Amino acid sequence: MKIALLLSALTLSIAVSAQNSCDSALVVVPGIYTVVDTLDGAPPENSCFGFSSEVTHAEWYTYTASEDIILVISSDFSQNLGVDTRLNVFTGTCDDLNCLAYNDDGGSSTLTYLQVFLPEDMTVYIAWDNRYSHYGFDFEISEMEYVPPLLGFTPVNLSGDGTKLGVVDMNGDHLDDVVGVSFQDRDIQISYQQPDGSLDFQILPTVTPTYLPSWSMAAGDLDGNGYNDLIFGGGQGVSFMFANENGTAYTHFTDNNYIFSQRSNCVDINNDGYLDAFICHDVDPNVYYINNENDSLTFNQGGLGDVETGGNYGSLWVDYDMDGDIDLFISKCRGGNSPARINELHRNNGDGTYTEIAETLSLNDSIQTWSSAWGDYDNDGDFDILIGASSFADGTHKLLRNDGGTFTDITAGSGIDNVTGTSIENICHDFDNDGFVDVLGMGNSFMHNNGDMTFTQIEFDPGNGPVGDLNNDGFLDIVNGGTLYINQGNDNNYIKVVPQGTESNLSGVGAIITVYTPSGNFMRQIFSGDGFKYMSSLTAHFGLGQEQIIDSVVVAWPSGNVDVHVNPDINTTLLAVEGMETSPVGLNENAAEPFLIFPNPARNYIIVESPNTYNLLTYTIFDLNGKRVQQGTMSGKSINISSLSSGAYLLQLIADGQRVEQKIIKE
Repeated sequence: MKIALLLSALTLSIAVSAQNSCDSALVVVPGIYTVVDTLDGAPPENSCFGFSSEVTHAEWYTYTASEDIILVISSDFSQNLGVDTRLNVFTGTCDDLNCLAYNDDGGSSTLTYLQVFLPEDMTVYIAWDNRYSHYGFDFEISEMEYVPPLLGFTPVNLSGDGTKLGVVDMNGDHLDDVVGVSFQDRDIQISYQQPDGSLDFQILPTVTPTYLPSWSMAAGDLDGNGYNDLIFGGGQGVSFMFANENGTAYTHFTDNNYIFSQRSNCVDINNDGYLDAFICHDVDPNVYYINNENDSLTFNQGGLGDVETGGNYGSLWVDYDMDGDIDLFISKCRGGNSPARINELHRNNGDGTYTEIAETLSLNDSIQTWSSAWGDYDNDGDFDILIGASSFADGTHKLLRNDGGTFTDITAGSGIDNVTGTSIENICHDFDNDGFVDVLGMGNSFMHNNGDMTFTQIEFDPGNGPVGDLNNDGFLDIVNGGTLYINQGNDNNYIKVVPQGTESNLSGVGAIITVYTPSGNFMRQIFSGDGFKYMSSLTAHFGLGQEQIIDSVVVAWPSGNVDVHVNPDINTTLLAVEGMETSPVGLNENAAEPFLIFPNPARNYIIVESPNTYNLLTYTIFDLNGKRVQQGTMSGKSINISSLSSGAYLLQLIADGQRVEQKIIKE
């Protein structure tokens, strides 16, 4: 047998049998090769196509990539018509080959055409086999430039049979965790993110909830003890799952009111510093629970969406007019001419009352929609809106630009008008860290923000689900079903901001965070519950593109307080505690102070933060006469002071030889 390399019509003979086995595979570079006579070399022991007794011979070649490249192998030439070629590509060694790619009829007729990505320095073995033909033929080796995909995700299987509904920090370490609920065993299953990026799966002790989150889940620290609680929105009612004082178990509360729950949110409706709960009702006026500041909730119905037949599906609490208080947009869904299909915007009047004003802003659309995605798509300092249709019966997807509190329909020519899929989930996050918020939804379409209020649809594998950073690399990951899709990232920079309120609610829900850089500004608001069903991270995530410097991070709190953090580091996490413009705790470095103690004054709980891990942390509380009134060993991050009378006290913390004393005020 002979082969020849055709270079500029010059035929170069190659020694017979030089490619008849893997060990003697001929080294090839870009060019055209000819297999003369018949295929008579040794067949691969493990064909990429599976076992086939008809494969008796093959011809072998080897190629090594000098850089990241797309290798192209083709027998698709007119002179080969009538020959049936088949190709195997292996990695590894000749003693241990692993199939990388294969192709049979990828070219014209029965000929072969294959493209395969090879990273720099990878060596592959190419075996043409005689499954369908033993005749010689020509083939070409060529290279194409490798352009890295805009987004790449690595799938990882998650533990547990629970339905994965949330990605949110559940143990107070400022790392996102995966929250699942077993509909069979009615328990809470959490995969806790570890500092090394691994996940520790645990089934938490739980008082069995009356209602399961068949429609939605929301999270937030409702009782102010430093650990996020959960709202389960079911088809018959709502269950509240309260974390204990070290976040290791959950108790249950429900008042058994009939609620056909759709989207649920944690939000401070009356801005008293405690999170309340809002629930979209499918068949009646909406309901909400006001937090009484003593671990009890009061049921209310009406006043925030009063259509008698409901139609309330997706609620998002967002400051649309940037006046410092949080407003409510409701995505509605009904067919026909029912008023239950008209979207609503309830403006916060700043005095605890709300006024429905959708019609005055042309937001009273009749599009059938289950959720809308609000984000500052053009980085101009206000929130724009993507209304995602769940059906095209009453309108299509719609993109509206916020022009300082009024809205302009810019759907035409934006790229959103080209999307033909529909879905119930629509969310927006910056997945490639280029500084512009992208859209995920509309039939699992991924719409990449081009930076000019136009969007390009790109190939996207993960689909929709709760979003957060689950390996602490600064890039947002997605959970879908039982699979975690880890964002492979790129060389863009980022900063993450963890807000913790003192006068405002502890979770920082409703806070508006703006990152100022020399090249532009980026803004986020903390939502508890975006999209329709899932609960995504309460950490504000900012892609910075290639920006190397952050001038400042400004946090505008629901209380009206504004904090400025000057020149924080990029590619890190900033813990932003209300009232502390320079946080003593940087999550990626040792703090100058051993503890951060807040809020102060406090109502029911004192939170103790530390960047360090201690073997033993004890606390003692003294009154101003020096009498010890409370003491204990901390297993979590909160100290319950609800039994103390109002007044001033001295808190003493002792841990591994360090002692800190601070005056605290009990309200």
